[in-house]
Amino acid sequence: MTVWEAIAVVIAGVFAGGINTVVGSGTLVTFPVLLAVGYPPVVANVSNSLGLVPGSLSGAWGYREELKGQSSRIKRLLPASIIGGVIGAILLVTLPDKAFTAIVPVLIVIALVLVVAQPWLNRKLSHRRNADNDGGLLLWFGVFAAGIYGGYFGAAQGVLVMGIMGVLVSEHLQRMNALKNVLTAFVNLVAGVLFIFIADVAWLVVLLLAVGSVVGGQIGAKIGRKLPPAVLRGVIVVVGVAAIVQLLTK
Repeated sequence: MTVWEAIAVVIAGVFAGGINTVVGSGTLVTFPVLLAVGYPPVVANVSNSLGLVPGSLSGAWGYREELKGQSSRIKRLLPASIIGGVIGAILLVTLPDKAFTAIVPVLIVIALVLVVAQPWLNRKLSHRRNADNDGGLLLWFGVFAAGIYGGYFGAAQGVLVMGIMGVLVSEHLQRMNALKNVLTAFVNLVAGVLFIFIADVAWLVVLLLAVGSVVGGQIGAKIGRKLPPAVLRGVIVVVGVAAIVQLLTK
């Protein structure tokens, strides 16, 4: 990796850390950058998952005020995220590399659709704020499924979680976003710990992404809500399409 490539990875980490906190699609930025630098898809995905863990935790800490009063939700839903993340990580390293190359473009397309649909999902959330429910088992299994997705390939995992909670839970958007940051952080964390023992990891990439994503997580928590969402979504879609092209032509 050249110096300029390393700088590009750090910058991608900053951007990913920020949009993971606000939108939840940072992998759509970092993954194609790692492919462009020359890493194989599975190694890039594994190293990306590990490198973005500190950024996810940074974003969760930045939203700590919105987490107040949600301890019961966290205790109930965190096991679903953790178990799902473990299953997704195991699937990533047990399925053949060709399966990943075939599946990931489809997952990116799904992730891009979720990103584009986020305004509609947010409107669904606001429409249900007066509903008297907390999601029940349907929410638990939805978070579990999102955890499997996140452990296998984390792009737009946060958007998926927000969409699920938006339909099923009565709560303010920013408080749901804070909860989303905690759940996705632990999915990435448990998947990353497993990857250390069962997968090939590019540790320089992990370090560079970790540094960048921690900074980005704080930026996202402080000013991310003031940024035009349409601009963020537009950039994510462009980068996601670039990732698909990179995978299909590699």
